[in-house]
Amino acid sequence: MNYKLYNLKTLLELIGREFTLFYKNKVLLVLFLGAPILYGVLIGHVYQQGKVTQMPIVVVNEDNGPMSQTFIDMLRDNESIRVAQILPSLFSSKDVALTHEATTIVHIPRDFSSGIQQNRLPELTLFVDGSNTLTSNTAMMAVNVCAMTMKAGIQIQSQMKKGVPAYIATQQYEPFKTTIVKQNIRSGNYLYFMLPGVLITVLQQVLLLALALTFSSEFENNTFGNLVAKMPNVFGLIIVKVVPYMLMSVGIIALYWGFGKYYKMPLHADFWWFTLCTFVFILAVCFIGILVSAVLPSQLKATEVLMVIATPAFILSGFTWPASLMPTWVQWIANVIPSTHYLRIFRLMFIQHGENYHTDKALIALSIIAIVSFILVVIVLAWKMKKVKAEK
Repeated sequence: MNYKLYNLKTLLELIGREFTLFYKNKVLLVLFLGAPILYGVLIGHVYQQGKVTQMPIVVVNEDNGPMSQTFIDMLRDNESIRVAQILPSLFSSKDVALTHEATTIVHIPRDFSSGIQQNRLPELTLFVDGSNTLTSNTAMMAVNVCAMTMKAGIQIQSQMKKGVPAYIATQQYEPFKTTIVKQNIRSGNYLYFMLPGVLITVLQQVLLLALALTFSSEFENNTFGNLVAKMPNVFGLIIVKVVPYMLMSVGIIALYWGFGKYYKMPLHADFWWFTLCTFVFILAVCFIGILVSAVLPSQLKATEVLMVIATPAFILSGFTWPASLMPTWVQWIANVIPSTHYLRIFRLMFIQHGENYHTDKALIALSIIAIVSFILVVIVLAWKMKKVKAEK
């Protein structure tokens, strides 16, 4: 009996000791208690609206008659879509749509108003960007609802003026003819849509977790001084830490290319431009990783912090859920994560077949992340190197 009580007492003491160790580790305490709250608030705000609204569309109005203007007003009143721009012709409409990230181009033909007035059925053409099924279907259905509602209203009113009872008139209307031209429909295959996005996010995550150990391991093992003695130049030190991971990243990207071949995913784009974008992306990720590793002297703490950064990256990137529907503060967080911009580049180049200049904004954002992170790394390492040299 005493032996059992002794074992129970020891067990309780050891459990109490673990609680004490836990509460002494401030980083672990913050992550354990803060991460569930952070992710709950973050992910909750990402999907807070629960439905897709205000999807940008481009309208090509070649009619300019009263009925086409009425139709455009109805499109503006629909909460699911937002008329981003009205064009006089289809010329350059694709470029405008990509600039506004519009999922649908609505073409109103020249004879739209006259056709309605002469009781002929005009034809609307919808050019639907299928790179994201969720957003494109929402915009397409919203435009169709507006078209059917307008046509129904016109014909029912016309029938009632002729003395037809309302309940009969509501059953005797024909909708507009609508031609739907789906573009970039490869993403309708969920493999083509999800696999590249997930693989890019994984590449970022493995790089961050590996780079978390670069300088923090030197600090923990007290070898940073020896490293500085061999490489006293801060830029040389950064090159020493970054180059191996950049070279290994080439192998991972080659592996991803092999996956594309194996799964028969046609990936056609400007090779050298995409290589440049990939290079800047990897630089940005590497500099963020070594920055955290240089600031936090513990391998565990550096890994934990970078895990918090890397885990929600795919959800926040706007790859599956429109970034425009996220609160501004969530978009700010997403925009400092490199994969957000790289996934945008990938979608523009490989799925939407945009021109190189369409990726300029995302490439500039990646460059800013890389430059700012690099400057901060230089400052932190220069200070730590000066401190090490002073101690000798």
